[in-house]
Amino acid sequence: MSLESGLRQIATQFAPAALANSLQAEDMVLTDVIARAGLPIEAFVLDTGRLNAETLELVEEVRAHYGLALEVYDPDPAALARYVNAHGRDAFYESAELRRRCCEIRKVEPLERALAGKRAWITGQRRAQSASRATLAEHELDAVRGIHKFNPLADWSEAAVWDYLHTHGVPVNRLYRQGYRSIGCAPCTRPVLPGEDPRAGRWWWEIVEKKECGLHPANRNPRPVPQPQGGLAKREAAQ
Repeated sequence: MSLESGLRQIATQFAPAALANSLQAEDMVLTDVIARAGLPIEAFVLDTGRLNAETLELVEEVRAHYGLALEVYDPDPAALARYVNAHGRDAFYESAELRRRCCEIRKVEPLERALAGKRAWITGQRRAQSASRATLAEHELDAVRGIHKFNPLADWSEAAVWDYLHTHGVPVNRLYRQGYRSIGCAPCTRPVLPGEDPRAGRWWWEIVEKKECGLHPANRNPRPVPQPQGGLAKREAAQ
């Protein structure tokens, strides 16, 4: 099944569905397919308040390029103020617990609002991105939120993602030209060296196995939904 067909199936069988667009390369592939096919799938961005200027610029570029109503969700200002007043703006460097709390305020809680009323959400996660995603299913049950979750690019390689982006002239984050391979908040992300793991630049001061922000808790204990042979997004039929 092609990527477009898989996304169309999600839009039909699991409406309303939404794409959580992190503005990284993988989510831009999904955005491009959804826009080109005119699929009834909403798209939203979590603006943590600490994103790079290049990432924020891409929000407007996506809106202009595709004419999409890209919804932006911000952190709750009261919760953010309490955290900063109690611990400091950059307290996430001090401990994993404070970093996770920062992610909860800036990412997880806004995600809950973005997914309210949805039957399914779509992500650009891939198995090759990290050890915690090695067994990622294309279709799983998000038990935490009680909805379906789809990872249509689960079996895609990084090379396949960039091949699609170049072939279709998709707008991408300019930070990739500076050596970034995984992009999050500005103070928590840095470029990687040749040969390093793609997510080595994320929370580089922490233990590798724990490099998740809390948006995808099921990566620790996935609950895949059985699928017909072929999956949702086989690369050979994607274009």
